Amino acid sequence: MSDAKTTSVLVVCGPTGVGKSAFALAAAEALNAEILSIDSLQVYRGLDIGTAKASAADRARVPHHMIDILEPDAEFNVADFMAAADAAIADIHARGKRVVAVGGTNLYVRVFVHGIFDAPAPDWDIRERHKREAAEHGIESLHNALGQIDPDLAARLGVNDLIRISRGLEVFEQTGRRLSELQAEHQFASPRYRALKMGLNRPRKELYSRIDDRVDAMFKEGFQGEYQALVERFDPGLKPLLSLGYRHMGLHQFQGMAFDEMVTLFKRDTRRFAKQQVSWLRSEKGIRWALAPLTQKDRIPAAVLEDLHRFFDGGEPLLEWTQAESEF
Repeated sequence: MSDAKTTSVLVVCGPTGVGKSAFALAAAEALNAEILSIDSLQVYRGLDIGTAKASAADRARVPHHMIDILEPDAEFNVADFMAAADAAIADIHARGKRVVAVGGTNLYVRVFVHGIFDAPAPDWDIRERHKREAAEHGIESLHNALGQIDPDLAARLGVNDLIRISRGLEVFEQTGRRLSELQAEHQFASPRYRALKMGLNRPRKELYSRIDDRVDAMFKEGFQGEYQALVERFDPGLKPLLSLGYRHMGLHQFQGMAFDEMVTLFKRDTRRFAKQQVSWLRSEKGIRWALAPLTQKDRIPAAVLEDLHRFFDGGEPLLEWTQAESEF
């Protein structure tokens, strides 16, 4: 691959439901670019409606990368993502195209731009001990323990995310330092790419209304059938099938939760997730916030498009279209 640090990439991020995909599609068409998905779930085949994956029609308009590359039971981590994303970018540039990366997974956005910090190697004895403790006392007990030593990290993690909870406890036991502090120090390292990070947001009331409408649309599009097809082939306890939306379907199908109650919970948890995403992104360095949508009838305002061309041509964008975080 050519020198990555001189490779320009537009990175579009923001909370779920804000309109990232629509903007990325319009931007890619206007900039002679292809789209790179920075999403930990869209890599899996069959998880389409629940991950708001780009439609076949949109993928025909603009090539998308890092979508549908694995089966849901395949092992995949952030290091695997980085290697595959780097290869995709090299391929895109070899064909004379630009890159618009659209991020649904904030951790992946961070490591895509800044890389993975040099953490201590896994200690399998510690991890096995955590598994035993979780089995005996519940994962929540480990989450509470993490909250005592690293409240910032605990606040970002779900109470059932055993892998990441265990890792936070493990690193503290190994180094005596909070994992959140190590991550915060690393994020200001020299970037892997010359990235313009655009954070899209909307007024909270409008965003939440869009989220509720999107959940309703998912069921109209056949989300129940998608989930049924997945659990007929795969263990419903697989990590991808315990993600937002899919785990809610599991509560309805396997634990007897009423459909309407499940939908209400799904909407509530998605709104909470969006709020957490905004909080995470506000802690990131260098994000330029803008009010979404920037597109209207698939057209980008001339001032924004001119700025993006300036960035890809190696200049410094004027960024007169950005807005302060406090406006949201």
